[in-house]
Amino acid sequence: MAFKFEKLKVWEEAVKFANEIYAITRKFPKSEQFGLTSQLNRAAVSISLNIAEGEGRNSNNDFARFIQIAIGSLNETVTLLYIALEQKYINKKEFDNLYLSCETISKQLHAFRNYLKKQ
Repeated sequence: MAFKFEKLKVWEEAVKFANEIYAITRKFPKSEQFGLTSQLNRAAVSISLNIAEGEGRNSNNDFARFIQIAIGSLNETVTLLYIALEQKYINKKEFDNLYLSCETISKQLHAFRNYLKKQ
């Protein structure tokens, strides 16, 4: 692996999660292509992107700031999943599975941010 972020479990989980979101949003109505579909995909991808970008910064404080941004993107994703559920674009089981992934990633991000702040 050429990049340090590739060794981070949270980054791996975030990439896997983004791929799960893409698979789910393929089923959304075409009328949502530039709305909820696009926004949900971008928010989910932003999680791993911010982890990767933060790793390339000069200090742990900068890295922690990007982890906080990733947490914000995760929170945005959760909100969009609630909307998708209410609009019946996803069912309760799909929502629950994705929500569980969000909880796992959230715990990892918070723990990692706290670790970086202590260094």
